[in-house]
Formats: sequence, structure tokens, C-alpha cells
Amino acid sequence: MIALLLLSALLADPVSADFFQFNSLSNVSTYYFNYIYCHVWEGDCQPNQEDASQQVPTGGVWSWFSQDYTGMMTAWYCSLGQCCDSGDCRITNNLTALERDLQMKLHGQHLAQSVVLKAVQGFINNPESNKPLTLSFHGWSGTGKNYVARMVADNLYRDGVKSECVRLFIAPFHFPHTRLVDMYKGQLREAIRDMVLRCPQTLFIFDEAEKLHPGLIDAIKPYMDHYDNVDGVSYRRAIFLFLSNIGGAAINEVALDFWHSGQNREDIGMEDLEHRLRSESMDAEGGFAQSELMSGHLIDFFVPFLPLEYRHVKLCARDAYAARGVEPDEATLDEVAKAMLYVPKEEKLFSAQGCKSIPQRINFFLP
Repeated sequence: MIALLLLSALLADPVSADFFQFNSLSNVSTYYFNYIYCHVWEGDCQPNQEDASQQVPTGGVWSWFSQDYTGMMTAWYCSLGQCCDSGDCRITNNLTALERDLQMKLHGQHLAQSVVLKAVQGFINNPESNKPLTLSFHGWSGTGKNYVARMVADNLYRDGVKSECVRLFIAPFHFPHTRLVDMYKGQLREAIRDMVLRCPQTLFIFDEAEKLHPGLIDAIKPYMDHYDNVDGVSYRRAIFLFLSNIGGAAINEVALDFWHSGQNREDIGMEDLEHRLRSESMDAEGGFAQSELMSGHLIDFFVPFLPLEYRHVKLCARDAYAARGVEPDEATLDEVAKAMLYVPKEEKLFSAQGCKSIPQRINFFLP
């Protein structure tokens, strides 16, 4: 039945026939079995990737089948004993490891640690969620936004950011030309649809989201809304992460005010920042702020990343040395931390670059 379904779909689409370049029924069967094995359940086989500077990769065999058919094939394949206990070997959902990584490897970000863990944990543990999980990370460069996004990918998927269920979009890199926004819309919609059809749980990361054209975000807004399905496809098991510098100044201002008043930064709560971030995001220039994603209130959490202090930079340096198999002394860590630029000019409290350049800077201090 499965073979007939695949073959009938392929023969009905001359484009797909050219794409797969088959010459016999035997070749078709072999190709599809290998494709299913490599790309749907196991994910060990890596296809040749097109240059990322080209268009957004789109299309795929699963865009030709409904989720019901994909589920039928999954059940058939698993009946042969080739599936993991989770039902999909690509998805690990190791929430314990995610909690450990957030606590041990992310420094100076008590709010991000708590909010990200609870949001992801709640979403994973609730298979009946009425919408995809959508988080917006805000803060200065180097404070850990990309770092946390990678932690999420690494602990929810066997192959981390390289997983077929994870896709990273960098706004100025993947969508550089405003005049091509209509083409980007179609490519982005198709890329997201194709991934959701191939993976029961997907992760989409949009870096430098403030530089996205508003039309691009509006084009995929239905995928993040409270719909049972969009054109027969359910997106409710997708996770969307938007990484942005919007609100960084407001976050720093609150952190500085707490310092001036003698309060601990760990006393800063979401109530001190989330409403300000929402307001800043609505008022900021750029496509992200102007999109229906904001006016439609589809962001589940605005996650603030606080500016990092001298002590946090030292911890980042310690981690960077440990990754090289080196155990530095306190004097060396102080040397690395002192080499960074700190702001504001008067207080010199926050690292202007966060921890972003630490892995490269320690090269100067290595023997």
C-alpha cells in the first residue's frame, strides 16, 4: 500500500520524476526506502547542501503527502522495529540536560534560565498545545541569545542545530534584498511547511529578527497562530525562536537602576522587564516590530538577556579554557576579563561585548 501510494504520487508529478531521475520500479522502491530511513526516522544520511547564499531551500518529498499519510508510513516503518522509544530517533527532548546546561553554562541570566526552561518544558509536556511555542529573545550582542538557542536545539534534537528538524534563518543573510521579498515569502512558507511535514516536532530560529521585512513575518504568521491547521497541515508542535537586539538599552537601564539602588541583579523580575520589552518591540523601527506577530500578540514570552558584569566574563573565560582542556588560575581569568571594554563610561559595569569574543581572546593568554 505504501509503495503504491509513493509511486502514484511520483508518477502524478512530472517535476518530482525529473528530480529523482528513476529508471525502474526497483530504483524507485530502493530510493524511497533509503529516503525514509535517512531523512524521516534516522536522520543519519546527510544530503548535499546547497550554498546558503542561494535561495531558502524548499520543497521535498513530504510536501506531496498529507500528515495522515506520513503517519501511516511512520507506523509501518516502526512496525519493522527501526524506531526509537520516542517514535523518532532525531528527537531527544532531554529536558534534564537542558536544565543542567542552562544552570551550569549560562552565566548572569537568571531570567532567561527560568523562562526558557519553563516555557520549553511546558510545551514539550503538553502534546495538546493549542498553538506553537513562540519566544522572543532580547538583549545586547554577546549576552547569550544564540547560545541559549543552541542549547535548546542540542537538548531537544539528537543532531542539535544540524538536525533536519531544526532550521536557522539569519535575516540579512537569507533575506538580503527588499525587492525580492515576495519571492522570499513563498520560499520561507514552503521551507517551513516541508519541515513540519517531515518532522513531528520542529525548531525554527530567526536571528537578527529586527531586520526581517514585515511582509516576511506576516507571511508565516498563520503558522504561529491558534489554528488547528493551515491548508491541512498542523503547526502546533513547532517552536519559533526570534533573536533580536531590540530592547537592549531598556534592559541595561533597568539593570543599572538596580545596581545604583544597591539591589541585587538577581532580584530583577519579569515584571520589571517584559512589559517594557513588549512596548519597545511595538515601537521600534524594523520589520519585526511592524509585523502582525506583534499586533496579534503571538509572542508567548519576551525573554530578557541582562548585560554581563566582570564576574560573568570571568566565568565565560573559565568555560572557554575548559573547552580547550586548560585549567587557568584566577590571575589569568582576571587578565582576560580586564582586557574587555566596560560601559557606561562612569561605572564601567557591563561588558560592551558580553562574552562573545572570549573564546578568541583567550588565545592571547595561552602559553
